[in-house]
Amino acid sequence: MSDLLQLERLGHTALITIRNPPANTWTETSLPALKQLVEQLNDDLDVYALVLTGDGAKFFSAGADLNIFADGDKARGRRMIELFGQAFETLAQFRGVSIATINGYAMGGGLEAALACDIRIAEEQAVMALPEAAVGLLPGAGGTQNLAWMVGEGWAKKMILCGERVDAPTALRIGLVEEVVPTGEARQRALALAEQVGRQSPSAVKACKKLIGAARHQPMWQALSQEREAFADLFDTEDQKEGVQAFLAKRKPEWKNR
Repeated sequence: MSDLLQLERLGHTALITIRNPPANTWTETSLPALKQLVEQLNDDLDVYALVLTGDGAKFFSAGADLNIFADGDKARGRRMIELFGQAFETLAQFRGVSIATINGYAMGGGLEAALACDIRIAEEQAVMALPEAAVGLLPGAGGTQNLAWMVGEGWAKKMILCGERVDAPTALRIGLVEEVVPTGEARQRALALAEQVGRQSPSAVKACKKLIGAARHQPMWQALSQEREAFADLFDTEDQKEGVQAFLAKRKPEWKNR
């Protein structure tokens, strides 16, 4: 779909690498390609997890190339932010578990891509920021919403309104990332975590992910009834029967994602 994205299949894991040197910026080509790729992976029941990483040792992704906006063309700006939004919202709605490996700078739309994932693993040299306001723009691909939800309003304002850059230890402390690993080890750690995902029922993971996300837009008491209903609905799946039978037989389950 695009030379700017590389897809590898490793067991039940899809590894997507952003490949647009020197800074792995997103483009009018790679954003629709990401959307299409995630949609195809959603249809592939043999894929349980997705790992997103950046090519090279310096950048996860620097977001958008500002040369795109240099002429002040509002129509082009609107078109680009729509592409960003569609791509990252599709990523956020991936059926399985998505893991971002922040292996360097994650700036602007680069950090927003990571925020769209379920889990973020940062290498110790990584730096994260949403610096759009410094150039008269704003993080319009989920940044103002996802960041505030993850780190709280105060830190979201500090990063977005003050242009604060965050290093990996700080990101871990404020809840922006879930793990920090030594330089060069994020990819392997993410793949190991994805392998853990493969031990879970993909049908149950899909239902759990949907319920966890429900907390963002409805009262907990309302989601509790949905939780119980989703629990009962899992009895319609092959995975539920296989999971219980495998446990009782003390063997490894063979998931069907059905």
